[in-house]
Amino acid sequence: MNRLADKHALLTGAGGGIGLAVAEAYLAEGASCTVADLAPQAPAAVAELMARHPEKLQYVRADVTDAASVRQLLAAAQRRFGPLDILFNNAAVFDMAPLLESDLAMYQRIFDVNVKGMFLVMQQVLQSMRDAGRSGSVINLASQAGRRGEALVSHYCASKAAVISYTQSAALAMAPHGIRVNGIAPGVVDTPMWGHVDALFARYEGLQPGEKKRAVGLAVPLGRMGKPSDLSGAAVFLASDESAYITAQTLNVDGGSVMS
Repeated sequence: MNRLADKHALLTGAGGGIGLAVAEAYLAEGASCTVADLAPQAPAAVAELMARHPEKLQYVRADVTDAASVRQLLAAAQRRFGPLDILFNNAAVFDMAPLLESDLAMYQRIFDVNVKGMFLVMQQVLQSMRDAGRSGSVINLASQAGRRGEALVSHYCASKAAVISYTQSAALAMAPHGIRVNGIAPGVVDTPMWGHVDALFARYEGLQPGEKKRAVGLAVPLGRMGKPSDLSGAAVFLASDESAYITAQTLNVDGGSVMS
């Protein structure tokens, strides 16, 4: 439908999973995309997508926790495709432990990526949009975990609650410049990371491998875990002019798990 024709999107944490699925959707809607992740070279799935869209897609290695790396990412993005119109701010890590066993190293790593990294990328992209005098759309990836606490997942839940709060504050700050900032809060999504998550739950809850994954899928009102592509429609909508009067919102895309 070319809803994103002539727009340039930057996507972090896009080496696979949700980020890559959204990149595919943006390309299908006519956008040019700069995708970023930690791997020195484009992961195989990204390289395959680049082969299909050589004029519209590039991969840049970036560490979102490092301000200099983020500046280099933005410079590389704009050299190739010009000013940014869209940010899909997706890079994140997950870990968990019982509250009284959780150490400072785990806290630091989760907050460095999920909060500091999210903020650094968002701040620099918003600055570039404002300086260029362009309207734009920033989409921060939160989580249903940011809507409520969980006993084993305290740091991750708190980090995603911070994403929702920063989204609201940034939206109010940038509204006078015609720049919208929204979030998406996925529920349980079947990505490669869920192997790690399932193993942690098995360890701390005494479950068999795969048992937690099956249980959380069945607990979703729609009866299944989400797929990365289930996030694409919301990501396209919030990036497009169809959502021109929407800002400071975090949209739940979770099969009905959270009602707000």
